[in-house]
Amino acid sequence: MTYESSAYWYDTLMEEAPYDAWQSFVQYKLQQYGRRGAARILDIGCGTGELAIRLAKAGFAVTGVDLSENMLAVAQAKAEAQQVTVEFFQQNMTDLQGFSDFDCATIFCDSLNYLLEEREVQQTFSCIYKLLRKDGLLLFDVHSPYKMDCVFRDALFTSNDEEISYIWSCYPLSFSHSVEHELTFFVRGGDGKYERYDEFHQQRTYEVTQYQQWLMEAGFTVLEITADFTDEAPTETSERIFFVAQK
Repeated sequence: MTYESSAYWYDTLMEEAPYDAWQSFVQYKLQQYGRRGAARILDIGCGTGELAIRLAKAGFAVTGVDLSENMLAVAQAKAEAQQVTVEFFQQNMTDLQGFSDFDCATIFCDSLNYLLEEREVQQTFSCIYKLLRKDGLLLFDVHSPYKMDCVFRDALFTSNDEEISYIWSCYPLSFSHSVEHELTFFVRGGDGKYERYDEFHQQRTYEVTQYQQWLMEAGFTVLEITADFTDEAPTETSERIFFVAQK
């Protein structure tokens, strides 16, 4: 079972994801830094389009990018069903091509943490810098080192739902602040029988100062670094780190 296949029940598993909070964060930062009206937003790692569609409904001109063809197929179907216009493209965030003049780029839901090599993060920042307008914003979040090393390390999570149940085990990888997620899903079919699927995901994060350095090397000015959907600076036990950077 691959990440591609899980696209068709991804939204069920993500029902409690903080999409409203991500949307509010984007809209607030755009207003705070002078990007009012129908700003053009590139949602990178858009998945099934949940945030992109919400932003489009709020009046923004949104383009979604993801590596997964199946995720994008779900996103397109959802947008059409909700009569929302969002352009979706299959591209790797490390090599974004054909885009320009965006007011804002976003990378949420720890999508950036799927890049396991330092140069991939650097390449992503460089690509985004080129596609933004002058004064354009990059908004993203990542798992903190604390979450990788203390919350995820050797952890076990389970969910017992009638339609989809899972066992989620986490193991540290060989490099710092990294983890492999081993997931076993049991999905109920139309005949009432359950089918088993297995997935493996690897994620890595870095110290806040490292992200700062790479952003500045790409040409960005780092405006804010906060944590956990607050206006407060990260602490040693913060779990999700937010960055606001400007071209």
